[in-house]
Amino acid sequence: MDLGDILTTDQIITELRATNRWEAIDELIQTLVGTGMIKPEHRDAIAAVVKKRESSMSTGIGFGIGIPHASTDLIVGVVGALGRSKQGVNFDALDNQPVSLVMLFLVPQGQFQKHLHTLANIAKLLHKAEFRQALEEAPDAEAMLDIIKDQGRK
Repeated sequence: MDLGDILTTDQIITELRATNRWEAIDELIQTLVGTGMIKPEHRDAIAAVVKKRESSMSTGIGFGIGIPHASTDLIVGVVGALGRSKQGVNFDALDNQPVSLVMLFLVPQGQFQKHLHTLANIAKLLHKAEFRQALEEAPDAEAMLDIIKDQGRK
């Protein structure tokens, strides 16, 4: 599952308002509710499962990247939302640096291989410095999605 397969322009926030990882997770989950990817009545339960996972170990993996993720039986397919922060989000990252790109994704419960494969693909893509820089400099969500889909074809 590639990043370009799970994102639309409506699932990209070009300017996160969040200042910490918990606010960023809430903001991205709210985006998924707003786009119909998550039912409104499931928002709190999904936020709780993502935050529980995040509490066990920060998904701030360094290089200005956060990848909060979880499995839940409240969705039927892989869903995700991407947020960008110019001021940086305190994510308790491994390198103690603020995070500028936050990619939240959810995988249906019991799809462990798909979960690992999706996480690996996202992490591999976001570890490319030129890709991160292009996302950070893109003027809008449409340009960000084009960059993501272009990388997926390489």
